[in-house]
Amino acid sequence: MLDFLGNLERTHYCGALRASDEARDAIVMGWVSGRRDLGNLLFLDIRDRTGIVQAVFNKESQPAAHAKAEQARGEFVVAVEGKVIKRQKANPEIATGEVELIATKLHILNNAKTPPFPIEEEINAAEETRLRYRYLDLRRPKSHGNLALRHKIVLEIRKTMDELGFLEIETPMLTRSTPEGARDYLVPSRVHHGQFYALPQSPQIFKQILMIGGLDRYFQIVKCFRDEDLRADRQPEFTQLDVEMSFPRQEDIFHVIETVMVRACAVAGVKTQGSFPHMLYKDAIRKYGSDKPDLRFGMELHEVTDCFPEEAKAKLGIEGGLFALAAPGAAGYSRKQLDELTEKAKSNGARGAYFVKLSPEGTTSTVEKLIGAENVKKLADACGAKTGDLVVAASAKQQIKGTEAAALVAGQLRLQLGEALGLIDRKQWKFLWITGFPLFEWSENDKTWVSAQHPFTGIVDEDLEKLESKPWEVRSKGYDLVLNGNELGSGSIRIHRQDIQERLFRALGLSEEQLRRRFGFFLDALTYGTPPHGGIALGIDRIAMLLAGEKSLREVIAFPKTAKAQDLMAESPSEVDKDQLDQLGIAIREVAKEKDST
Repeated sequence: MLDFLGNLERTHYCGALRASDEARDAIVMGWVSGRRDLGNLLFLDIRDRTGIVQAVFNKESQPAAHAKAEQARGEFVVAVEGKVIKRQKANPEIATGEVELIATKLHILNNAKTPPFPIEEEINAAEETRLRYRYLDLRRPKSHGNLALRHKIVLEIRKTMDELGFLEIETPMLTRSTPEGARDYLVPSRVHHGQFYALPQSPQIFKQILMIGGLDRYFQIVKCFRDEDLRADRQPEFTQLDVEMSFPRQEDIFHVIETVMVRACAVAGVKTQGSFPHMLYKDAIRKYGSDKPDLRFGMELHEVTDCFPEEAKAKLGIEGGLFALAAPGAAGYSRKQLDELTEKAKSNGARGAYFVKLSPEGTTSTVEKLIGAENVKKLADACGAKTGDLVVAASAKQQIKGTEAAALVAGQLRLQLGEALGLIDRKQWKFLWITGFPLFEWSENDKTWVSAQHPFTGIVDEDLEKLESKPWEVRSKGYDLVLNGNELGSGSIRIHRQDIQERLFRALGLSEEQLRRRFGFFLDALTYGTPPHGGIALGIDRIAMLLAGEKSLREVIAFPKTAKAQDLMAESPSEVDKDQLDQLGIAIREVAKEKDST
């Protein structure tokens, strides 16, 4: 027989009881986390989101309570009345380990089936099982801790933005489709037959309109949606800190975000200082082979194209440049390990990987016969290699970006070797601003130049004259914030003049009709006195993930979706009734699957 809660009132959270509460009467409520029956004494661990406390049921002094406790099983929902006493032997493993609750009464408020996995800090259950039973996975202390930390981070961000004079303003969730790169999630309108809303990929246009409206400093903790192709650890809906300012210098935006991040990190016990270093995009690519370099370890890249004679490059099938690095202490790598590095490099787009070992017994190289001993020495010297080091050089299959492609391949090898050699200091927190991005990037699929960021990104003033004639040379006023090799967010000083905005749209190949249909209202707004403005958007999910020490975004999101954009618990997406489709004028038809281009 289950009990009713009635007027019973909780006096303490389970994890809040301490030695200072000795001799107090207490009522705790939660789930049965553990059960130990020693005959006359029965112990129940009671868990809530704050922690666990041990309740003791004595058959001799409280026979009714003890008899009731014998019915309790794991994950039963209970309320326990009793008196707090000090334990004879403290348990240092839990925060309440100095005390226990001598139970006088037990209320069983609900029973529970046996869970498909144990509700413990660390579990071995498959992620699919955890997501299908997310309500059980959420009971784990780690899940509670991650979501509580996320709450504190967001709260501190809101406090900081308020103190800096920003207003939190909500922007629409139902808006028009203005593609920004990924596909929109479309919402059919029942009232306006044949027309659709779109869920926002970002509040980009609306926050710029807020600047036109004179709001000056805006922020929002906002949900965004992108119907992207399946990618590891990406969510179709995500949360970001969205920021926009009027009349800013780039440094003003940097100062705001640095202040926010320093305070958000402090909430997680991470000490860092503002004035994050800056690095040009081109330098990040050439030194680290990445536009989001991990600065917790060195091992910089070096261009070594001139170490490979043309005849050698022809035999190796190398059409572009080569980049190399010196892996400290890796000269002892076996042939098997070198083959694994080569395969990894090829999976990341490499034409090949080439090695030089500087062992104490002498220098050997996999390409010495092709490039000669002199060039092998030149290659090692170019990387600053020392005895005991392994030099790794790489070339790329595609050379669309000139030597940049080889740098990107070598950058992946740098990360792999940094991890394998234990060079990454997990206690460091290395922030970095990346600036000087190109405005356009070449799309091999479309055979044209497309926006490297979004089409509202400002253009470096002196590059405006190249917009139509040499788009590949045009630099943007964009910037990224990077932490430990992870991109936290992107932003830019925006285009605030209609004439320049129209020029950029036309450089992207948009016709007048497309301009009016997609962005007409925004172009009109730009003609009514738009101030210079700029901003940024930071990923809250990723910030919380890094500060929680997790490797997956799903660990800091209450109800995440799988890599296939499915909610296994709620079984969505799902089919809907035909009546609903008929009201919307929608018919479902089969869509031919795209053939694998490979």
